[in-house]
Amino acid sequence: MSNSLRILFPVILLVIALAGGAVAAPIQAMILDGRQAKSHDWMTTTPLLKKYLESTGLFAVEVVTAPPLGQDLSGFKPDFSRFAVVVLNYDDDQPWPQETQDAFLNFVRKGGGVVVYHAANNAFPKWQAYNQIIGLGGWRGRDEKSGPYVRFKGGKTVLDSSPGKGGSHGPQGSFLIEAWNPKHPVMKGLPAQWMNSKDELYDRLRGPAQNLEVLATAFSDSAKKGSGEREPILFTIQYGKGRIFQTVLGHAVANMRDVGFIVTLQRGTEWAATGKVTQKVPADFPTATGESLRTTD
Repeated sequence: MSNSLRILFPVILLVIALAGGAVAAPIQAMILDGRQAKSHDWMTTTPLLKKYLESTGLFAVEVVTAPPLGQDLSGFKPDFSRFAVVVLNYDDDQPWPQETQDAFLNFVRKGGGVVVYHAANNAFPKWQAYNQIIGLGGWRGRDEKSGPYVRFKGGKTVLDSSPGKGGSHGPQGSFLIEAWNPKHPVMKGLPAQWMNSKDELYDRLRGPAQNLEVLATAFSDSAKKGSGEREPILFTIQYGKGRIFQTVLGHAVANMRDVGFIVTLQRGTEWAATGKVTQKVPADFPTATGESLRTTD
């Protein structure tokens, strides 16, 4: 660089900043994956999660993968402190090392964000703090001892502690999603209702449900082996200073093409990381009468 350019360079940067051209540092996001059963293929879903987050221009994403099933976890010690948000694409019941558990809980309590993606709510049924963080979960032996169902009566959320399994779903199909809290930053600007394309509709989830705020619901039709109840589909949890966003959508790559899933994932992750949402609602967001899909290329 010539002497004249060295002199001018700080001035150029100042002009850009004053003109509003300064670029904000990206949000550091970790996708933590691995160890899931064959029914949830993290090796194909993680690349899409990464693509969708980075396509917003807001995130720098690093993938951290746990040792394979059957291998020792004692050396699995991710550095959560380097990130603003952790996206969980992880389903296993073998405990993490105590040091890793403590580091994760400390990260969340101090304000780290968490996104619970689909089957991550199946993990760690016996880890009490994890279940407080995810709010509601399913499968792996969960039942009424795990906590209540969340039900919707008279415009209010109601906790139902009646006996029953935790976690189920009928055959994949399309279903209508309804906004429950349209004023929340994740939901603001989204339609009151929209069609979700073919996917698993998780129902009968149960857990501590503490500091839980439902954002959107869907009806699980008993004629399709569902619960016969409106079910929480998108919701948030507050744990310490940490913000948690859970989406039960996006079972596999084909289901992750749904624009409603993509956009709420992007918005929920920004909210978990920062407490706000700056993203605009795209023109191709689905409507109450029409599904919307994107290619995965």
